[in-house]
Amino acid sequence: MTSFCGSSNSLAASASQSEKFANTHIEYKTTWRDMWKVTKAYFRDNRDAATPTFDIPVSALTPQMLDAVAEDSVIKLGHSTTLLKLAERFILIDPVFSERASPVQWIGPKRFHDAPISLQDLPDIDAVIISHDHYDHLDKSSIEILQSKVGVFITPLKVGNHLRNWGVNADKIVELDWWQNTEIGNLEIVATPSQHFSGRGLFDRDETLWASWVIKSSTTSIFYSGDSGYFDGFKAIGEKYGPFDLSMIETGAYNELWSDIHMLPEESLQAHIDIQASVMMPVHNSTFDLALHNWNEPLIKITDLAGAKGVPTSIPIFGEIVPIKRAGEVPNKTWWMENR
Repeated sequence: MTSFCGSSNSLAASASQSEKFANTHIEYKTTWRDMWKVTKAYFRDNRDAATPTFDIPVSALTPQMLDAVAEDSVIKLGHSTTLLKLAERFILIDPVFSERASPVQWIGPKRFHDAPISLQDLPDIDAVIISHDHYDHLDKSSIEILQSKVGVFITPLKVGNHLRNWGVNADKIVELDWWQNTEIGNLEIVATPSQHFSGRGLFDRDETLWASWVIKSSTTSIFYSGDSGYFDGFKAIGEKYGPFDLSMIETGAYNELWSDIHMLPEESLQAHIDIQASVMMPVHNSTFDLALHNWNEPLIKITDLAGAKGVPTSIPIFGEIVPIKRAGEVPNKTWWMENR
């Protein structure tokens, strides 16, 4: 098990070469009984809209558009893949451009929509941030194509091992424990806690760390949850680094059966409130079928919940360029509804 270190209020966890990483608030294990419950749930799946019944709108991007993109902008590219323009730098989060979120491309969750821009057409990227090593967040093919145009890859501890194995120069990799930070020019990037797990195969469970992320410039502050169950670490992050202009909170691929490591919509909203953010941008939805809810249920639920609490949300079309400081001013187009 992981030993925890740091100051008296630290939630950080490090693992030695022989240890595995662990959560601070839960001990997440999957027994055969748990697996059987999930298997039965999938056999009983009776969803009427597991995948979209209409074409998800995508706003195509060109290199020229990105050359001209304004400071303090955010662009959702798919699932949790997001491009930021901050402090004159491009930051790319959890780039997954492959057709499937899977170890192989002939089977596994398939994209609902095209990416708004190809990897080849992306500009030079100052930093890529990886939240953890699951296939819907860390895509080998995308990393291999991107590596020549990326200044630095910033990952939780030991996730860099994957990148080095795929040919990324070790000098380009920065690995952080929870509460550690690095700087890219005038940007501060901090690895903060989440409650999840890791592994890309049958025998590497929890050998790499998972994290949420704080991204701060002199003018703008953003929080990205990565994947996480709800826990009081969000309040600790808000107290230490808030308030935030924008939260990008996991809202999708949830179920009561695995709510310890993926938030339900009401928990996603509470996490946004806990970290003291102005506008909520739900991520981790609308690109892959990874759970047992209808594909657009997360956006339907979160807009209802946020509306009832008076929390501004920003749910742009994939590829839409959103000014972070005004993200909550533009009414959502409800593109996730067929009869919008």
